[in-house]
This record gives sequence, C-alpha cells and structure tokens, in this order.
Amino acid sequence: MLYVFGFERLGVVISDLYFADPHPEPGNEGAERGVRLEVRYMELAEQGGTVYASRPIIAGEPLWRVDLLETVTNPGSLDRAHHHPTMRGWEPGRRKFEADITEDPILWLTARLDDLSEVKAALDADGVSVDEAELAELRATGPEIVDAVQRLRTRISKGELAREPGDADASVLVRTGWL
Repeated sequence: MLYVFGFERLGVVISDLYFADPHPEPGNEGAERGVRLEVRYMELAEQGGTVYASRPIIAGEPLWRVDLLETVTNPGSLDRAHHHPTMRGWEPGRRKFEADITEDPILWLTARLDDLSEVKAALDADGVSVDEAELAELRATGPEIVDAVQRLRTRISKGELAREPGDADASVLVRTGWL
C-alpha cells in the first residue's frame, strides 16, 4: 500500500514494508516489517501532449525517514523502530533509535510533523529553501498523514500487509511495499 501527500516542493510518502537484510549488523538479524514514512522532494515534470494531458509527478530523493519497524518474530513490539534524520542521496544515514518512538510512535510522529525541525535541518544541509507556507501546509496535514500511518499499522497487525514474499520471490531481496 502506498500513500503520497504532495505539496509544492516536498511530499510525504508512506508504505508498508517487509525487509530482510542479507548482511545484517550484529543484533539486527531477522526480518523486519512495519511502516516507512519519508519526506521527499517532489517535482512536476513537463507536460506532454494536449492541454488535457496529465503531468508526471515525481517523488524524488528522500531527505528524512522514519521506520516504524518490528522484528517479524516479535509482533507489536516496535523493537526496530528508528528514524534517519539525515539522508545521503537515496541512502539513509545511520539508524537513530529513541525510546519515545517505541513507547508511543503516533505521539512521536505527530510531534515531529508539527515541529519539522529535522526536516528543516535536512533542507538546510541540502542548501534548499522551502517557503514557510508549504511547511505550514505540511504541518496542517499532519493528522491525515498520521491517520494513514495508523491504518497501515492496523492492516500489518492483521497480516494483510508487509507480508513475507512467497517462494516465487525468494530469488530477490526480501522487500515488499513501495519504498
């Protein structure tokens, strides 16, 4: 399942995720599942065709990420929940674990979307300026974004999303979802 909230230059992309690292660091063994949320740069591409043609919308590089993950063998624990305050192109910086994410992920996410200081720091690091009105719009959409995250978490807990790929998919990196 994929949700996209688009603004002028930024967007929020949310997806379910099932992931098994083929080369995990010690202590990170075992498959993970949960919800991934990324703040990304958005781009409207040039429209081709007639005046009625749709415009391509591109969800580009991420600048901030949160992974509300748990080990598959420990459902409901959020024992792998973390965020990436920095991204390097398409690659995440180191995982940053905080007790508040595991204790109350919705409260933690709501506070981050209301504050946006980490997003603004990532924009500053990239040398990108975003209009304060756009940031205000992102903040105002926070409740809808959080609602989408909650819906995904509910469907994951019911076994409807973030499922292990079947045998036909065993030859590929074990990762489902959109992100």
